[in-house]
Amino acid sequence: MNDVMGIINLSESEENIKDLTLNRSVASIHILGRYRIIDFALSNMVNAGITNVAIYNHAKGHSLMMHLGSGKHWGLDRKRDGLFIFYPDQCFEDNNRRAGDLEYFKNHIDYLKTSTQQYVIMSRSYMICNMDYVKMVKYHKKTGADITIAYKEMENSVGRFMACDTLEVDPDDRIVGIGKNLGKEKYYNVSLETYVLKRELLIKLIEEAIQKGDARFLKEAIMNRIPGYDVKGWRFGGYLSCINSTSNYFLTNMELLNEDRWRELFNENGKICTKVMDAPSTYYSQDSFVSNTIVANGCIIEGTVENSIICRDVH
Repeated sequence: MNDVMGIINLSESEENIKDLTLNRSVASIHILGRYRIIDFALSNMVNAGITNVAIYNHAKGHSLMMHLGSGKHWGLDRKRDGLFIFYPDQCFEDNNRRAGDLEYFKNHIDYLKTSTQQYVIMSRSYMICNMDYVKMVKYHKKTGADITIAYKEMENSVGRFMACDTLEVDPDDRIVGIGKNLGKEKYYNVSLETYVLKRELLIKLIEEAIQKGDARFLKEAIMNRIPGYDVKGWRFGGYLSCINSTSNYFLTNMELLNEDRWRELFNENGKICTKVMDAPSTYYSQDSFVSNTIVANGCIIEGTVENSIICRDVH
């Protein structure tokens, strides 16, 4: 994986999760007591041996910067490559939203042009999973595809992936269409919005889309060019959740109280790293009672806690 770099694109919809993103991005929301949402995407890249990772943030970056720091908790505080965090030139969220994330990439195109890796893995932060990127890159190279997109076949049960991108995949795993999940189909292929492609092709897509003015967002540029490229789908089989609404945020936390689901997410393809906080172990009083609960460190528990997730330093 020495020839692969990683990009985490934080231009994510906050329409249905605004209560949690007033002063922070989706990526920096707390989850499961001691983690942040971005920890999963970042750990996936580090676990695959990727040492050059860029995060394209769009606004409200203070909380994210405080969490990531130099990247040392993920082993990315390096003299060569390492962790890079980019922001749009303007700091007005509405203007940036109208411009689209292609403007972010154009403003920092020198980073892509001066990087030495041949391939790029691009992902979002709000897709919660533990994915083996090594397998995905091997599949991409084996098939000789121009672009590979990760997806998972899902059953439309409780609308957990409403408004997510869906992929139409033919029998040869070629993607022939990208749409939106409206909850009308019983089964569908949800896109993880994770792409593998050559760095030179990514630069070409960005510059071509801006020059022609036919897309504002990078994934739109890819969608518009599917007929002209060999775009393959790579099937992911592990745990997946999307934190694109307040209800999904709650359901994901509660779902991961199930030990089997928790182990599948945290132990399947490597550990999930987060910022280490120096705090004492949680204190449980003699008459406390805790059941089916995740408790972070630094807490004081003197009562009854059931079916809950307790963050750090809670009394």
